Amino acid sequence: MTIEPGGHLVSVSAGSLLHDALEQAGVRLTLPCGGQGRCGRCIVVVQEGSVRRRSTARLTEDEIARGFALACQTVVLSDVAVWVPPEVEELERAESATRPAKEAPDVMVCEHEAEPWVTQYELEITPPSLSDNTPDLERLQRELALQYDLRDLAPTSAPGTALRVLRELPAVLRDAQWHVVASVEHPASGPPRLVGVDPAAAPAPALGLAIDIGTTSVVIYLGDLATRELVGNASAYNGQIACGDDIISRIIYAKEPARQRELQERVLATINSLIDEMMVNASARGEPLSPEQIRRVTVAGNTTMLQLFLGIDPRYIRLEPYVPAAGRYVPIQARELGLHTNPDAFVDCLPVVGAYVGADITAGAVRAGLHAEEAISLFVDIGTNGEMVLGNSDWLICCACSAGPAFEGSGAVSGTRAVPGAIEEVWIHPDTLEPTWTTIGGKPPVGICGSGMISLLGEMVMTGVIDKGGHIVAEGPRVRRGSFGREYVVAWSHETAKGASGPDIVLTETDIENLLRAKAAIYAGLVCLTESVGLGVGDVERVLIGGAFGRHIDVEKAIQIGLLPDMAWDRFTYLGNTSVQGAYLALTCREHRALVDDVASKMTYLELSADNRFMDAFTSALFIPHTDETLFPSVQQALRELGEARGGSA
Repeated sequence: MTIEPGGHLVSVSAGSLLHDALEQAGVRLTLPCGGQGRCGRCIVVVQEGSVRRRSTARLTEDEIARGFALACQTVVLSDVAVWVPPEVEELERAESATRPAKEAPDVMVCEHEAEPWVTQYELEITPPSLSDNTPDLERLQRELALQYDLRDLAPTSAPGTALRVLRELPAVLRDAQWHVVASVEHPASGPPRLVGVDPAAAPAPALGLAIDIGTTSVVIYLGDLATRELVGNASAYNGQIACGDDIISRIIYAKEPARQRELQERVLATINSLIDEMMVNASARGEPLSPEQIRRVTVAGNTTMLQLFLGIDPRYIRLEPYVPAAGRYVPIQARELGLHTNPDAFVDCLPVVGAYVGADITAGAVRAGLHAEEAISLFVDIGTNGEMVLGNSDWLICCACSAGPAFEGSGAVSGTRAVPGAIEEVWIHPDTLEPTWTTIGGKPPVGICGSGMISLLGEMVMTGVIDKGGHIVAEGPRVRRGSFGREYVVAWSHETAKGASGPDIVLTETDIENLLRAKAAIYAGLVCLTESVGLGVGDVERVLIGGAFGRHIDVEKAIQIGLLPDMAWDRFTYLGNTSVQGAYLALTCREHRALVDDVASKMTYLELSADNRFMDAFTSALFIPHTDETLFPSVQQALRELGEARGGSA
């Protein structure tokens, strides 16, 4: 097989997928749909030779005649020559390298005075002599007991004092002239264990790492375990994105053990690169840190992400009756995963509630404080999955509904993630239907991200560009018929980052249909949650919005399209990335770590696939804002006023 441009040669057997052959040659293509042939992002051109196309989705008859093929759905039958469009590889490199927009970390520090997970004890130790030849470890243990009443230190075997610490101990004691700082971990159960010994003249603070493994992004917070102060933070796109944009796509991609290992290696590589980045940044600030100082790791993430992180086959999460491998995970040592931390650090994955309500929600619910309030509150995390928890200090019920990648900017013709140049807010003039927009970083537009699509959809319905069913009904220079039906042009090609040679940025009726399905799933989940406890949507007193994406949602526009319930804006609160915030609380506070377990055990999990009400609620929510317009009185009023201003009726 010959690969152009470049004339690279690779030998593959007949029946091989083009995607696998290209990957063997080092050409990596992004598969947002997990290789299902739905997204059209792996299009290549077969210039010579014979292939069999399993699927031609997203390809026109003319494109097929010209040799276009989906690499993930095309089988090689003979010697072939394949041309890979440069923008396809550029997209993979860009998505791997581009970081999510960084914001100031939102860190909550508890007020509890409990003993930290790792405590450092300064010791003056009497050196050995011929009359006192007590071994080094026992000598140190003796001083811990005498000076700090710390007894029953775990024996020198895992999970007690690490062999690595014992190997270093004799030299450290003598080089430090028997004046040292001993780092001792106090686990939730079992005896304390010695995890490090450093010279007292240069003590290294014990650090901890809180990790949020999101489907789209990975965020890490580095904290001092003694003071609970944030030492550093970093974020990047999850390297697994190249294997699928959403949870289901990645589960499908992970159908073979080799691919499961690939997905685990990708997320570990992402995490390790962020740890390395923080170490470099600390050195640049004149505060050199070492990965050896990271002695505890707390991990949050949805159920699939945790299983892929741990190398556990996720297939049964997708199969009825949707059961995860575990609800609570036994802490493991970092060396088993290859994390760039102290190899003996315990990695503590927070508990999950169900197949689609994971540790990101248990950690987030604790951060949101649902368990401590009398008011009936809704905590919602909107992303590729829409997870939500309803309740108060007396009861909690939760569910998850698949929103798909629509709100992550994927699956749309001009969709993009929240990168510089992504259109994030749109306004449409009610008379001319001409749009104005803002982009992330003020850069020329490259596409529309999730928050931009919500904003645009709200404007389109309020100005009459679309009807309540999502059909484009307006006429004008911005409306035309494209490859996927009628579409609205948001930015002409000459206004974009690619210039006149690139495509216009548009929103198509197919894109709108996907957005309506996503918003309908979220709202239907809320309806089912409230009805299951004998309440109505109007009984919700507070809406707490979590997740990195949630911070960018315009509440007004979200209400206009029927994504969020119609209530006073002051009842909505943005909390940011509650998953990493909750993980950081569990990392730095024993009480909060125990609280995460307690809250998880109190959550009743509502499986929507087994709830007949969900499909009815979903169907009713497929219109803008809803088939029952009385549920959205503010939208009714706004449409009425706009209609009157234009001299017509809404």
